[in-house]
Amino acid sequence: MSQTYMAPRPVAKADDVQDAYNQHKDRLVDAIDSTKSILDDIRVFNKDDWVVRYPQLREEPSAGTDGLRRSLSFADDPAANTPVRLGLTRSVTLASVPSNKEETPIDASNPPPLSSDFHVLRLDLKLGSVSSANSASSLVSQLEKSSIAHLLDERIAASIAHIDKLRLRVQDTSSKVLVTGDLNAGKSTLVNAVLRRQVMPVDQQPCTTAFCEVHDATENAGVEAVHIVKDGVAYSAADESTYTVAAIEDLEDIIAEYETQGSEHLLKVYLAGKDQNSLLSNGTVNISLIDAPGLNRDSLKTTALFARQEEIDVVVFVVSAENHFTLSAKEFLWTASNEKAYLFIVVNKYDMIRNKDKCRRVVLEQIKGLSPRTWEDATDLVHFVDSASAASGGQNAESFAFEEMEAALRSFVLTKRSKSKLQPVETFLLNLLSDIELLASANKLVAESEMAQARAELAEAKPVLEKMKSGREKLEEGLESVEEEGVRQASYKAKKVLSDALGQVGSGKPLGALRLPSYPGLLAVWDYARDVRRTLLESLDLAVKMAEDEARTITSTGVAQIKDLGEEHLPAGVERSRRIFMPEAMFSAVRRGKGAGPLKTRGKTVVVAGGAHGLGIGLASRQDMQETTFFDLFDVNHHFWLHFHDQSKSSETDSNPGALSVIGVGVGALTMVGGQAVGVRGVIEGVVRLGDLLGNETARKWALPIVGAVTVGAVVYVVLELPSSIPRTIGRRIKASVESAEDDDQWEAQHAVRIGRETRKVLRLASWDLRERFRGAMEERGKEVKNAEEGEKRALKAQEWFCTVGKRIGEVRGKARLGEVSAI
Repeated sequence: MSQTYMAPRPVAKADDVQDAYNQHKDRLVDAIDSTKSILDDIRVFNKDDWVVRYPQLREEPSAGTDGLRRSLSFADDPAANTPVRLGLTRSVTLASVPSNKEETPIDASNPPPLSSDFHVLRLDLKLGSVSSANSASSLVSQLEKSSIAHLLDERIAASIAHIDKLRLRVQDTSSKVLVTGDLNAGKSTLVNAVLRRQVMPVDQQPCTTAFCEVHDATENAGVEAVHIVKDGVAYSAADESTYTVAAIEDLEDIIAEYETQGSEHLLKVYLAGKDQNSLLSNGTVNISLIDAPGLNRDSLKTTALFARQEEIDVVVFVVSAENHFTLSAKEFLWTASNEKAYLFIVVNKYDMIRNKDKCRRVVLEQIKGLSPRTWEDATDLVHFVDSASAASGGQNAESFAFEEMEAALRSFVLTKRSKSKLQPVETFLLNLLSDIELLASANKLVAESEMAQARAELAEAKPVLEKMKSGREKLEEGLESVEEEGVRQASYKAKKVLSDALGQVGSGKPLGALRLPSYPGLLAVWDYARDVRRTLLESLDLAVKMAEDEARTITSTGVAQIKDLGEEHLPAGVERSRRIFMPEAMFSAVRRGKGAGPLKTRGKTVVVAGGAHGLGIGLASRQDMQETTFFDLFDVNHHFWLHFHDQSKSSETDSNPGALSVIGVGVGALTMVGGQAVGVRGVIEGVVRLGDLLGNETARKWALPIVGAVTVGAVVYVVLELPSSIPRTIGRRIKASVESAEDDDQWEAQHAVRIGRETRKVLRLASWDLRERFRGAMEERGKEVKNAEEGEKRALKAQEWFCTVGKRIGEVRGKARLGEVSAI
C-alpha cells in the first residue's frame, strides 16, 4: 500500500482527527485479537490434528512467457533433487504471496531454496556460510516433518508474544521514540539538541552504555530525577522498591560507572520541560525518548537493542554521514522495517562532508533497499543535519536543517500518530496475515494432494481386501479338502499295497524284483528255508517302502495344490513361500548323518522309522523274525487243522492237498536226511518194532507192504513237494506272525494310520504356512485401508480447516487495513 506522506489534504478538526484515530485504534485491537486467535488455533491444529508443513518458494523464468513461475516444495523434503513425495506437480495461485504480476502460479516440480516470502514466520536458521553444505536451506531440507512443525510452532509462539506487546502498545496513549545507531554516530548529541538541554554525556569516545529513557517530569510529580531500575524488577514510578533515585547532575557519573562495570541498566530520566515547543513538553501526548547504546558496542547490547525495538513506536536511526550504514545497521533496519514501514532516519555530521550530493545519493540508495516506504517519503523522513552545530545555537544552514528535522519529527510523532504509532502495528499484522495465508494455502494444497493419494491407495487396497475377505472361507475349505483328500488317498493306497503284499507273501511269493532262492537240494534244505524267510521278509519291507513312496507322490501333489491355492488367493506383491518340499525326508525317524547308510544304528539295535512303536518296519533286519524252525519245513499244526478240524479255515492254495501231502503229515519227519533229521534205517527199525508190537499174524503179513508204501510216499514228498511247500509254509507263518504281533490289529491298518499321519503333518505344515501368509497379507491390507481412510479423513478435515482459515484471514485483513492515513 503506497502512501504519500506530504500529499496535500484539508486540515481536519482536532476532535475529528482524534475520533478517527480512536476508530482506527479499536479496529486494530480487534484485528490483533483475531490474529492471535488464528495463531492459537493453528498451534492446536498443528499439535493435535495435522502436522503443518513449511513451504518453500522460489521464482524461476517461465518457459514461453515473460513472467515468473514459483515452484513449491516443503522444507522436510529429504533432498533438493528428490521429487516431492506427495506428488505436488500441479500449479496453484496463492493470493497471499506478493508479486509484481497479477497472478503467480506455484509449481511443486522443483524443490527451491529456503523461502524468502515469509516475513514473520520465517524459519531463520543460520549455520555456517551461505554457500556451505550447512546453510539454512540445506539444513532445513534435512529436518524431519515433525522437527519443522516444532520449529514453526516455536515461531508462532514468539509471534503471539509479540502481538501481545503490540496490543499493549496500541492501547498505550503515550509514544516511545528510540534513538539508536552505530557507535559515535551522534545519538546523544541529537537527543540533547532535541531536549534543548545538555543531559546525555557527550564525548568523542562511546559513552552511552545504558538505556536512558527520558520522560517529562510531569510523569514524576514534576520532580527531576534519575531512577535506576533494579535488575529483574518490573519498574513502577509509584513503587520506590523497584528503583534507586539519583540526581540529574550525576547521570554522567552513573553511566561512566556502568561503563567500568560492563553491566547493562535501564535508567528512567525525568526532565522538567523548559520549552513548550520541545518534543517532551508538547502538552498533548506523553512522549519518551530512549537513548540506546551503539549497535557495534558488543553483541549482548546489540541483542538487547533488537529486543527493545519491538516495544518502540518510532525508531529514529542516527547514521554517520562519514561511515554510512554498517552491516549491523543494515540488519537492524531490515528487521525493524518488517514491522515499521516508516523509519525516521537522521544522517548526522553532514556538514563535514565535502561532496554532499554524492553522500545524499548513496545514503538514499541504501535506504531504498532497506526500507522502501521510508525512501518514498524521504523528504519528511530522511534528514541530513549536524547536531553539534545545532546544539551550539548558531544561525546557519545546519541549524535551519536541524529545525526542519525537529519539526518533521514532531509532526511524525504527534500529528501523524496513525502513521507513526498505528502504521507499524498494521504493517506487522499484514505481514503476519500474509505469512499465515501462505502457510494455509500451501497446506491446503498438501491436504488436497494427500487426500488424492489416500483415495488412490483406497482404490487399490480396498478391492484387494474385500476379495481376500470373501475368499478366506473358500481358501480354508480348499486347504482342508486338500489335507483330508491327501490323507485319505495315502491311507487307502498304503492299506491296499500292504494288504496285497501280505497276501502275496502268505502264498509264498516275493514282491517286485525280489526272487526266491534256488532249491539247493535236500542236504541244504535248512539254509534254503532261511533264505526263503529272508526274501519274504524283505518283500514286506519293500511293500512298506512302496506304500511310503505312494504317500510321497500323493503328498507332493497335495503340496502343489496348496501352492496353487496360494497363487489364487494371495494378492500380488505378497512374498510366496520359499519352502522346498523334499519327499525323501518323509518317514525319517532318525536324521541320517553325512556319509551314513539308509539306517542309523544305536549300539547293536537297528533304528528304523516306526520301529520304536512296534509297527514291524524293517522286518528283514529283526533277529526274531529271521529264526528258522522245524515248522518252516513241515507245518504239522496247519495240516492237522486243515484236514481234521475245519476245512473252511484252510488256505486257498492248500484247499486241494494231494495224497502225498497227507502221508507226509505222518511220516515226513521220519524220512528227513541231514544233520538234523532221522535216517532211513531208523525209520525201518521203528516200523519193525511197531510190527512186533502188533503181535499178530495179520500185522506181520501187511507190515512189509505198508512200510514200502510209506517209504515211497516219503521219498516222493521230499523230492517233489518240499521245494514248493517250504515258501508257502514260511509265508503262512510270516503272515500269521505279523498279524498276531500287532495286538489283534491289522498290520496294514497300522501302517496306513502311520503313513496318513505323516502325510497330514506335511500338508498341514504347508497349509499353516499359507494361512499365515494369507493372514499377514490380510492384516497388512487392512492396515493400509485403515491408514488410507484415516489419511483421507484427516486430509479432508485439514482442507476444510485451512479454507476456513483463509476466510478468517480475509476478514481480519479488512480490519487491519487503516486505509489512507489521515493527517492526525
